[in-house]
Amino acid sequence: MIMNCLETYQQIPWEVSNLINLGLLNVSNNKLSGSLPSELGLCVQLLSLQIKSNMLNGSIPEYFSKLKVIQQIDLSENNLTGQVPQYFVNFSSLNYINISYNKFEGPIPTGGIFRNSAAVFLQGNTGLCETAAAIFGLHICPTSSATRRKINTRLLLIVAPPITIAVFSLLCVVVTIMKGTKAQPSESFKETMRRVSYGDILKATNWFSLVNRISSSHTASVYIGRFEFETDLVAIKVFHLSEQGSRNSFFTECEVLKHTRHRNLVQAITLCSTVDSEGEEFKAIVYEFMANGSLDMWIHPRVGSSRRLLSLGQRIRIAADVASALDYMHNQLTPPLIHCDLKPSNVLLDYDMTSRICDFGSAKFLSSSIGRPEGFIGVGGTIGYIAPEYGMGCKVSTGGDVYGFGVLLLEMLTARRPTDALCGNALSLHKYVDLAFPERIAEVIDPHMPSEEDEAAASVRMQNYIIPLVSIGLMCTMESPNDRPAMHDVCARIVAIKEAFAL
Repeated sequence: MIMNCLETYQQIPWEVSNLINLGLLNVSNNKLSGSLPSELGLCVQLLSLQIKSNMLNGSIPEYFSKLKVIQQIDLSENNLTGQVPQYFVNFSSLNYINISYNKFEGPIPTGGIFRNSAAVFLQGNTGLCETAAAIFGLHICPTSSATRRKINTRLLLIVAPPITIAVFSLLCVVVTIMKGTKAQPSESFKETMRRVSYGDILKATNWFSLVNRISSSHTASVYIGRFEFETDLVAIKVFHLSEQGSRNSFFTECEVLKHTRHRNLVQAITLCSTVDSEGEEFKAIVYEFMANGSLDMWIHPRVGSSRRLLSLGQRIRIAADVASALDYMHNQLTPPLIHCDLKPSNVLLDYDMTSRICDFGSAKFLSSSIGRPEGFIGVGGTIGYIAPEYGMGCKVSTGGDVYGFGVLLLEMLTARRPTDALCGNALSLHKYVDLAFPERIAEVIDPHMPSEEDEAAASVRMQNYIIPLVSIGLMCTMESPNDRPAMHDVCARIVAIKEAFAL
């Protein structure tokens, strides 16, 4: 039975529930308002429920859990709110569900039809998130500890003032006593780490399930997981020790982690160096999980996933974060640290879109006095991001990272990879952008970047922010390292742009 003409009704009549043998209900495109009637749950023979393009509000009734044999549900383009019901995973016959362009929020259920991203449509619900692997391209739901941190922040604002003076005085005494004592990074690093076993990691990754795997390279695979003794999600990097260079990458990352601490560098929680169940050597590093994935996922979304747009302000803040981290590595560490493989996939974004540089497997200290020398031989990197001088046998230098940062900045502004065919005709991303700079720069800027509708505002945005950023990217990607600015100057200029944009 089909009902597709309800022009005399303003709401779905509850009397529909009397049609207990109803197989198909189609009331789409009827300007119906009100809420979904719970009584529809009495239509237990219903196979298809089509209610798209109306003005319905409220949540999906709990009584819909009675629709055990339903095969298709389309509630798209309404104003429905609340969470996606968990009972949907129990509908074994359900093969299509479309709840896009509503106002749903909270976590997407796991299991059942939600294992098949091709059968579930969720676009336009900005409040939805995922609790496990990013199957639908949504951000990861904040954990309970993240919520607690928000509450604790409010509490801190209340109780902090009365004790600030006392704490500051005590801190001054402690600093005076400790002044002149050099820190031992490797020992403090080990002391703060919690021990985890191979079995802990096996369970946390669901036995290294492909569903849990976030990324993979020839040296390592990264899995999303959660330890039984923790509530927060973590990222577990498991090294492929049978592959050449993998062991050196592990030791390199450990050395970098011991000697660095910065808000824009990814932080390790612990590591595991043991043997697996077959007696083979096993090494892994456990990192904080970055809920919003990599910058690469935002600039170049996967085919079939919903496009998540980066505003100009977000791109400026990400650029400032990465520049700050590189300035710290080049100018505040002794000896300086060179990343050697800076690219969008190695920039991760946390819950509030703060960026963190990751993957230091190819990193180099500009001194052999730190770390294992064998882990710092040769220059790694990725085609398109490697400085030209490295191809001519030049030594590793801070200028190589400046070049990689420039490519990343241009890629973030244009949404073009340095290896794209469109750039191939111009030989490089630098030349592709430079040919349009500055008069035709609007032609190469990412067309999906949200823009100002007002022509005057768009002109100000272009002149004050986009052109200066492109100029920095072009200077950083000059062919000769002598023509590139130092990272300290780059960071200062981008921070100035960020502060001006925030006014």
